[in-house]
Amino acid sequence: MSEQGAQVRVRPPGMADVARAAGVSAQTVSRVLSNHPNVQERTRAKVLAAVEQLGYRRNNAARMLSSGRSRTIGVVTLQTTFYSRTAVTAGIEHAAQAAGYAVSTATTASLDTSAIEAALSRLADQGVEGVILSVPLIHSSPRIEQLTRAVPTITIDGSRTDTTEVVAIDQALAARLATRHLLDLGHETVWHIAGPEMWLEAAGRRDGWRETLEAAGRPVPPELEGDWSPASGYRNGLIVGRIPDATAVFVASDEMAFGVIRALTELGRRVPEDVSLVGMDDIDLAAYCTPPLTTIAQPFSRTGELAVAHLLRHITDPDGVVVPGSVEPELVIRGSTAPR
Repeated sequence: MSEQGAQVRVRPPGMADVARAAGVSAQTVSRVLSNHPNVQERTRAKVLAAVEQLGYRRNNAARMLSSGRSRTIGVVTLQTTFYSRTAVTAGIEHAAQAAGYAVSTATTASLDTSAIEAALSRLADQGVEGVILSVPLIHSSPRIEQLTRAVPTITIDGSRTDTTEVVAIDQALAARLATRHLLDLGHETVWHIAGPEMWLEAAGRRDGWRETLEAAGRPVPPELEGDWSPASGYRNGLIVGRIPDATAVFVASDEMAFGVIRALTELGRRVPEDVSLVGMDDIDLAAYCTPPLTTIAQPFSRTGELAVAHLLRHITDPDGVVVPGSVEPELVIRGSTAPR
């Protein structure tokens, strides 16, 4: 091969190549790739097969220039390894992909408004069509309000600004389900190991727990606070495990509940014979710990999917009325609770 021939670059396949391979027009290819509804399924299958065969990849930059749309939504999320964050993000990405959108994620290491402002600004600079704010935003700021007013925004985790729509899991209901279950088993009262005070989810669970006890005329024990980690559950488990009258505990996350079980075991208190325990989240490991954990299931993936659906409606019709979305939690009874 000559030096000149070696320098020849193979042109990547274009939309016209896909159209020829599928035996359709370039306009039809564009409709299929944009997830347009007015395409026959047989035609759609032929186009997608040609895309796969040729290895065609869309040029998003060119598409944005020609259409004025990025077909990208942004997600602001906390930099963490917690299962709930990962599961919600997976639901968002699945729903966005199904709708023909890409996802750009901006993580923040803290809940400071300045960090959230910076994350929102990065996404706005990328030209995203909408944003899902997946952080427990307790305090807004003028800059956050400005950014969420400029770009259609949906918040989850109960976060609120003056300009956003909300998709949330009813955390107070989740706590009522857990606390009521333990009271119905005959326990006099229920102790609570809460999440961090600054988190809205923790506040909702704390309120639901306290309101349930008060409505039942039961004493409200002093709450303990963790940081969502198993280590903080273990530390608090060593405290509650030394209280003879503490026979029922609602723990604000499964991961903390694992630490509580370890602490109770070390103290010689059996679960559920001596202490009944309810966690929160129903992560995959909950069914496989010893004993299997009774917990409140939160449909994280469904929450992410619902947030995308609300956001896309908001993008399509900014002046339309979007009803706040709510996803209900569910009590999953396993072996860590028993009658008193």
